Amino acid sequence: MISLIVIVHVLVCLFLISIVLLQSGKGAELGAAFGGSSQTIFGSRGAATFLNKLTTVAAIVFMITSLTLAVIAAKGGSVVKKAPVTEEKKSIPATPSPVPGGLQPSQTPAQQQGPQPSVPAK
Repeated sequence: MISLIVIVHVLVCLFLISIVLLQSGKGAELGAAFGGSSQTIFGSRGAATFLNKLTTVAAIVFMITSLTLAVIAAKGGSVVKKAPVTEEKKSIPATPSPVPGGLQPSQTPAQQQGPQPSVPAK
């Protein structure tokens, strides 16, 4: 069912692109207006042409297929919810590991420096 809707959606999309490219733009009448045409520049356009009606139908079908695909995708749920949940239990060490050049947990700064040179008493 989804495959059929996707195929119709893509075909209507390509058809809609081609119909829009075939039509002449509104600016094409602008050049004719200065040449003495009876149509106004941006005024009423008269009856809709066959391509305009075909564009409207194709746009409606495109919107319906887009909404249908969106609803089907929403009912399927999120991809994130379907991901397997795995928890790795990491053991936390009881004592912190020694840092090179740093203090050991049981040492004070005076103990860490090492033996002090002896100074002869006078």
